[in-house]
Amino acid sequence: MNTIFGLSHNVTLILWALISIVFLIVLIAKYKWNPFVTLLISSLFLGFLAGMKPADVIKAVTGGLGGTLGTIAIVIGLGTMLGKMMAESGGAEQIATTLVDKFGEKRVHWAMMIVGFIVGIPVFFEVGVILLIPIVFIVARKTKMSLLQIGIPVLAGLSTVHGLVPPHPAPMIAIDAYKANLGKTILYSILVGLPTAIIAGPLFGKFIGKRILVEPPANLAEQFASKENRELPGFGITLFTILLPVILMLIGSVANIIDPKATSGLTQFCAFIGHEIIALLIAVVFSFFSLGFARGFKKEEVSRFASECLAPTATIILIIGGGGAFKQVLINSGVGGAIAAIATEAHVNIILFAWFVAALIRVATGSATVAMTTAAGIVAPVLALNPNANIELVVLATGAGSLVLSHVNDAGFWMVKEFFNMSVPQTLKSWTVMETILSVVGLIFILLLSLVV
Repeated sequence: MNTIFGLSHNVTLILWALISIVFLIVLIAKYKWNPFVTLLISSLFLGFLAGMKPADVIKAVTGGLGGTLGTIAIVIGLGTMLGKMMAESGGAEQIATTLVDKFGEKRVHWAMMIVGFIVGIPVFFEVGVILLIPIVFIVARKTKMSLLQIGIPVLAGLSTVHGLVPPHPAPMIAIDAYKANLGKTILYSILVGLPTAIIAGPLFGKFIGKRILVEPPANLAEQFASKENRELPGFGITLFTILLPVILMLIGSVANIIDPKATSGLTQFCAFIGHEIIALLIAVVFSFFSLGFARGFKKEEVSRFASECLAPTATIILIIGGGGAFKQVLINSGVGGAIAAIATEAHVNIILFAWFVAALIRVATGSATVAMTTAAGIVAPVLALNPNANIELVVLATGAGSLVLSHVNDAGFWMVKEFFNMSVPQTLKSWTVMETILSVVGLIFILLLSLVV
């Protein structure tokens, strides 16, 4: 590859990467191109600019796409099925109702944050919003509280889990790219995620709820009201079903810590059931019984629920795959190594670097998932040259960065705007500020934790 303007080889490679990322952003943000197609074109564009052979570019694209989706596609599929069973059985509503009763009406916004946090574990942010919006409307009506005071804590809980807590696909992408320990990441994500969600959720929600007063859209409020009287599954069995994959993963990680060489059969068994795919598979099959057959659903209905929930995930899966292809071209072309070399010479704090890269791509493309996958490809080589870095905290920093400043190029922005019946300025003052608080406060807690672990 020829260098340009007399710049060094590394700087030239980084310049080509920046041009490719700008190209990617402009096509998605300005010209509204499909993100999957755009990611593939940008991958090819970068490969040729960096001087890769055509056959090597194709190999990097197919290898990156396949390698990224190997685990993630299964995680998304199984997680979506688990979420669907929760929705159809009324499990999400049961968790909300129970927590509202336990916390009392005065502290209901705290309960709603916990609901968002728990329900968000197996499902995508958008799915979580659709699951919980009826409950937000019902609780706001019952307690006569401001809609945003109830809604913002739910959104904060869902969004925190989306960016930080495995087995959510976004953190799983970074765990896979950085070769992080799953158990430690879950533990750190809860230590960082809960206080972050508290500040951005109940505390900010109470503040903004008094200043922006909105009514739910009449047609939606009416539609959801009819669901209030159905019989719900038990709280204990619903909670156990949702948390089952996380419990199994933690068992696997604990067994690995106690017996790192896996010398006993018990350790090997725990590691097997603790693998994210097996843990989710066990939880989904369990949910067919606990939230399906036990609720009186016929086997045809359970099968239909599991099938129909998969169609909306196709786009998300392809975008993640496209991000994986772009990531692999970044690595194979030498761009990752070039960034790593320059960042290492500059002695950049790796946690801040990961947060900043993810934040930049998030603001530009509007997608937390695109931000996470692309940032993982840029940060991984830098991380490899920092042997003393805490890999799990770098995963969380990438996740926190991918949440920052959601605005008009983010589908989530418009979803929240419509469901909460807000204007664009109101959505910017509430939702966008909440996401930015999550991101920045999350980063602060991650940096504080890095001083201890």
